[in-house]
Amino acid sequence: MGKKKSSSRAWLREHHDDIYVQRAQKEGYRSRAVYKLLEINDKDQVIRRGMSVLDLGSAPGGWSQIAGEIVGDAGRVVATDILPMDTLPDVVFIQGDFTEQETYDRVLAALGGQPLDVVLSDMAPNMSGLQEVDQPRAMYLVELATELAERALAPGGAFIAKVFQGEGFEAWYREIRARFDRVVTRKPSASRPRSREVYIVASGFKGQA
Repeated sequence: MGKKKSSSRAWLREHHDDIYVQRAQKEGYRSRAVYKLLEINDKDQVIRRGMSVLDLGSAPGGWSQIAGEIVGDAGRVVATDILPMDTLPDVVFIQGDFTEQETYDRVLAALGGQPLDVVLSDMAPNMSGLQEVDQPRAMYLVELATELAERALAPGGAFIAKVFQGEGFEAWYREIRARFDRVVTRKPSASRPRSREVYIVASGFKGQA
């Protein structure tokens, strides 16, 4: 019990001292994760003004904030999560499990039935600390997000997803490379160095198989 309390205190101390946490609080963003998406988009220009974007696993809403700022009034952002999320200007939030047909139908209705330009996924499972447990859970989530992206993206569309390197990653990566014209791996500065997370930026969706 003492060890768990000690590790929790260490995490809180690291979080409090984190420059990206401090920046997010100062600049009015909901999470430090916004700086990951900002850096990715600065390099790859995936999200642009006027686009339609879906943010999977959106709570607390940092990525939705950034997407909304970029697409502007001419675009559309729909966010979905099983957790509640406070409202954001110009972002339609749908609470529910996106793998369920009812939630998926509500997402499509919010998009006016139009195909998507970009699908975002910064999802991760609740980590146990055991890689043999966490890695399959993480791959399951990204596979579900990929399935939805391939179902909902317009030809030429893009997919940005957080993935953890480990078992199952290479097979999934080969599938992504087959379905998109351009696939790059990013490790943003805001990603903690010890984390196995990377971001796959796939653009030029080839359309339904």
